[in-house]
Amino acid sequence: MPKRCGHIAGKALIPADEFVGKLRMMRATADDLGRKDFVVIARTDGVSATEAPETKRGIQLAIDRGLRYMDSGVPDLLWCEFPTAERAPVEQFCGEIRKRFPKARFAFNYSSSFKWFNEKKPITWDDLGELGVGFIFITLALQHAAGHGMSMLLNDLKQQKEEGYMALQRKEWANGADVPTRSHHLFSGVPYHQHLGHVYGASRLSEDLDEHLEVSKVV
Repeated sequence: MPKRCGHIAGKALIPADEFVGKLRMMRATADDLGRKDFVVIARTDGVSATEAPETKRGIQLAIDRGLRYMDSGVPDLLWCEFPTAERAPVEQFCGEIRKRFPKARFAFNYSSSFKWFNEKKPITWDDLGELGVGFIFITLALQHAAGHGMSMLLNDLKQQKEEGYMALQRKEWANGADVPTRSHHLFSGVPYHQHLGHVYGASRLSEDLDEHLEVSKVV
């Protein structure tokens, strides 16, 4: 089976010794390739895995495994996957690890699986920084943003027809707007290909503008 999302049921853990071996292999490979800047992130799903060689489950298992991984001297960052957006387990995990490894640094999944806006006291990025988190990621943020944007546009097209699309363009080209995709020609590198056409004599890639086109009217 492929690796599953950390928030889908049925996760199973391999023995900690086996994972330590994988960490050492990663570091040895990076060193052999001369990549001293290669970042190794050690992840544990001990909080919520349903299957594990150990009999215990939960935050203590995650802490125990995290300490074993740090003992190897390999990880640059330690990542514990949490099943909810609660702050207490995050604080406990980072705090316990730092008792033995005061300079430990962590990765944190600000997961799109959680409704952060429903938390009474959501953990902030400043809070995470104070706990030692050096890498925060939201793996599905752009997917959600793109889906939201496309849904809004499709609804506007349905309700307002051509005005729905023109409304989008007005936002893209408003004074002070910083939208890199507003000119799809520039964003996709058309000037570069036109330059190649000019250098290598490919007329179909000429950098000359069509004299019938008004620059102010094309994207």
